[in-house]
Amino acid sequence: MTELERLIDAPHERVDAIGAHLDGLSADERWRQVAALGRDHQRMLFEKAAPIDFAHFVGGAAPREEVIHDGVNTLPLPPPLRRFQKRFCRMAHASDRLSGYNEGPTRALVGPGYFVAIETADKPAWAARGAVVVDYFQVPTSRDEIAPHWPPIVANNWRLQRFVYDQTRDFMRRVSRHVSVGAAFKRERPLDHYFVLCRR
Repeated sequence: MTELERLIDAPHERVDAIGAHLDGLSADERWRQVAALGRDHQRMLFEKAAPIDFAHFVGGAAPREEVIHDGVNTLPLPPPLRRFQKRFCRMAHASDRLSGYNEGPTRALVGPGYFVAIETADKPAWAARGAVVVDYFQVPTSRDEIAPHWPPIVANNWRLQRFVYDQTRDFMRRVSRHVSVGAAFKRERPLDHYFVLCRR
């Protein structure tokens, strides 16, 4: 058992202690411990996690500058296929939204899964789930809203994408300076699927 798993399991340990542990690790060791988390630990981590904001995802990056977050999810897939990246960027002409897509071994099969990330403060039911939502109901509308080298924008009901991303929202919470955790909802219903992201 990793120290991260031990902290998540401990009822008295709060997210501040978990975050301090992760912040004290090297980048490689932080990702090793994060990538080892299964469904039960990701679920418990989501319950302990804290509010988050746009700065966590893009920091001081310029508009259209890519920021990569390595991730691991709890989908019923072989372990190599549960690894992925969420790639974010600021939009060139909108400060209240971020653009992003999913990169990984399944992209060639199911598509890029474009999304728009927004804050949820004006939607109380959503805010209770997470302060930022990765919203697959929305996609960027033009290439000047995404990083220049990203793949073509397609709607999330396109081909096999509809089985993964269509009518889905991921609600995000903060764990540490680099790590966040998300919970997936489809048609407003929780899927009991989670993922952890670790910003590079």
